[in-house]
Amino acid sequence: MTELDRGSVAPTNGVLPAALPPTARPSTALLTDKYELTMLQAALADGTAHRHCVFEVFTRRLPAGRRYGVLAGTGRVLEALPQFRFDDAELEYLLATGAVDSPTADYLSSYRFCGSVLGYAEGETFFPGSPILQVEGTFAEAVILETLILSILNYDSAVASAASRMTSAAVDRPCLEMGARRAHEQAAVAAARAAVIGGFAGTSNLEAGFRYGLQTIGTAAHAYTLLHDDEKSAFASQVATLGTGTTLLVDTYDVRQGVINAIEAGGTGLGAVRLDSGDLGVLAVEVRHQLDALGATGTKITVTSDLDEYAIASLAASPVDSYGVGTSLVTGSGAPTCGMVYKLVARADATGVLQPVAKASPGKPSQGGRKSAARRLGDDGRAVEEVLVTGPDGAVAGWQPAEDDLRPLLVPLVVGGAVDSRWVGAYGVETAARTHHSSRAELPRGARRLSAGDPAIPTTQLAI
Repeated sequence: MTELDRGSVAPTNGVLPAALPPTARPSTALLTDKYELTMLQAALADGTAHRHCVFEVFTRRLPAGRRYGVLAGTGRVLEALPQFRFDDAELEYLLATGAVDSPTADYLSSYRFCGSVLGYAEGETFFPGSPILQVEGTFAEAVILETLILSILNYDSAVASAASRMTSAAVDRPCLEMGARRAHEQAAVAAARAAVIGGFAGTSNLEAGFRYGLQTIGTAAHAYTLLHDDEKSAFASQVATLGTGTTLLVDTYDVRQGVINAIEAGGTGLGAVRLDSGDLGVLAVEVRHQLDALGATGTKITVTSDLDEYAIASLAASPVDSYGVGTSLVTGSGAPTCGMVYKLVARADATGVLQPVAKASPGKPSQGGRKSAARRLGDDGRAVEEVLVTGPDGAVAGWQPAEDDLRPLLVPLVVGGAVDSRWVGAYGVETAARTHHSSRAELPRGARRLSAGDPAIPTTQLAI
């Protein structure tokens, strides 16, 4: 695995061909809220725990100003699911703290999710009401997965949604993720993965690179320049070690002199220079002219410094070749969660027949019953509406679109407790990145505008 320099981005869609499997994880069972286990305990006691149920993940609204969301984290949910086990340490803790009673602990000791999961393919765009994930099994099996699923999907989708807006604003110029220092260490790995799904070309995070086969990027910070007696010796040392294809950070002191020193050290074949401060648009123009005058016409310019999608869009006319994004990306660029919820939409009655159930709370309603979903495409191949299919449970479960202009959106992710391996690991990330590229491309052209507006397409219902 080679390091991707900030100045030379390989066309790999951010994912290396060699797929590394996710590393082994400890139990994920306590990544949950206590009330899920107290509900389980009560349901075990009254006999309803084994009722067949369908839970649904959706969001009631998009963050203000957003026209679409991007689903990310599905692969991480599937990776965490086999590790959702209550071993001795977890059970001892739960019993010692009184979180559960002995019968509940006995049930948890052999817990395995044996149900099924359907959902939108990771990387797919979504809208208010989209049933992006459906978890089906007994109440006991499914209810305790709520927090794990939501914590992953809400964060990863927020980052991927922000990443999509940034890569859309960047058009064909690569965006590079470098936000690890602005997030929890494990969130940083998740953010890097989600960023690549949203179109980023690489990440500075080595754990993300190792775990998911992502292309890694990075060269030197200001500290390396300050370490040396002068900028010239710092640049000469970096080029001697990393080669002329490296990227030299030229704004530690004076940018104009920094460019001169960079070309003296790396020659006219220097890979790139990086700007990390000042008026990036103005500086990029000046540096481009200076590089060209020095004969370094192929040397690229990458810019960093608290970029977000609006800053990237403002640099569209500037001679910038790539963007490095950190803080704004890993915090969802102002929308750190997608507001996704996990709601029971159907459960078996006393006779075993699935019945729709729904929450009617003011401002927080849900719609009962299993749903299917499809996207209607116009004659030009662009989406015109999101279609939610409703009706009798059996009919919805077996629904397939009869109309050629409807693209079905739900895919099997877990069947009988078995995770479909196509959606996990490095291969899953690569698949998700391709899915997002195609899904975003079929949205109406106005979907990519950064100005506030309604969702890119309306959501309608089809009763069968």
